[in-house]
Amino acid sequence: MIRRTLPGIVCLVLLLSSLPLQARTVRLSVAASLTIVFKDIVAVYKRTHPETECILNLASSGSLAKQIEQGAPVDLFVSANKKWMAYLVAEKKIKQETVMNLAGNSLVFLGKKRDDIRKLNDIERLSRIAIGSPKSVPAGQYAVQAMERGGLYKTIIADHKLVMAKDVRQALMYAERGEVDGAFVYRTDGLQAKSAEILFVIPLMFYDPVVYPAGLTFRGSEKREVVQFLSFLHNPEVHELLEQYGFTVLVP
Repeated sequence: MIRRTLPGIVCLVLLLSSLPLQARTVRLSVAASLTIVFKDIVAVYKRTHPETECILNLASSGSLAKQIEQGAPVDLFVSANKKWMAYLVAEKKIKQETVMNLAGNSLVFLGKKRDDIRKLNDIERLSRIAIGSPKSVPAGQYAVQAMERGGLYKTIIADHKLVMAKDVRQALMYAERGEVDGAFVYRTDGLQAKSAEILFVIPLMFYDPVVYPAGLTFRGSEKREVVQFLSFLHNPEVHELLEQYGFTVLVP
């Protein structure tokens, strides 16, 4: 059962009551692996807030963080790991007291149906493996961790087997098109695949927990509609959508 945190809800109510009625646009920068569920979340929000325009920007967490750092007009950021959120908090771009953990996920290996790839060590026999670029894509960072802890990474790098994708959705696309032998993606992406399937699940001990934190920029925290949207993420309808797409609900 999900427990609500009363102090957090009270803070949101107080923040809402102190804000003027002004902005009608909510600019959301959201990790690419949340693409489908966040489109549904926005659609549900619009049913009760038709006066608010929600602009959804989807990309890798690192790319979005760099945009925010460089002054992009963003109100709310949802990252696919804690690292990029902590980075923006340290850079005074995200208001720390608004940050909350929204959802969790897990890592899988996906590709065309075959019977000889059933565990992590089996990928050594593959020629082309897609991952999100570890420099900016959390899914790629988790994949590198898994290969390192599995003792495979040095060999795979030396044999030039990795194909870098701009985000986890592109890694999924490469696998679906058969342009690679397999790809490291999130379980939620694997569940949406049409022409590829999950070949095996990466054991949780091989990578850090996948957590999606959400937080407001300083400009966003001053806009009533943005604070209302953040509060909406506590809504049971949002929790149901997250679970429907295979995410673990973390928001209190």
